Amino acid sequence: MPAYIIFMREKTFDQSELETYWEKVKRTLDGRPIKALAAYGKHLTLEGPEVEGVVIAEFPTLEEASDWYHSPAYQEAAQHRRRGALYRGLIIEGL
Repeated sequence: MPAYIIFMREKTFDQSELETYWEKVKRTLDGRPIKALAAYGKHLTLEGPEVEGVVIAEFPTLEEASDWYHSPAYQEAAQHRRRGALYRGLIIEGL
C-alpha cells in the first residue's frame, strides 16, 4: 500500500541552511523508490494557518517512507532543514 510523506514549511529562518538541505537531501534519495508528487507549487490554504510551501512524496509502503526518514543520511541532511525553517511533517498510508 503506498504511503505519502508530507512536509509543510511554516516559517523560514535561514535560506542558506535550506539550500544546503536541498543539496544534501538529493543524495538520500538515490536508490529509493520515491516519486515526487508536489514540491513548493502554488497552493491554496483552506483551513488553519498559512504555510510557505508543501512537499508531497510517494513511497511504495509506510515502512519504506519511515526507513528513508529515519536513515542516518536523511537525518544528517535534516539538521540543515531544522536550522533553516520550521516544518510540520507526517507520513500517511494511502488507500
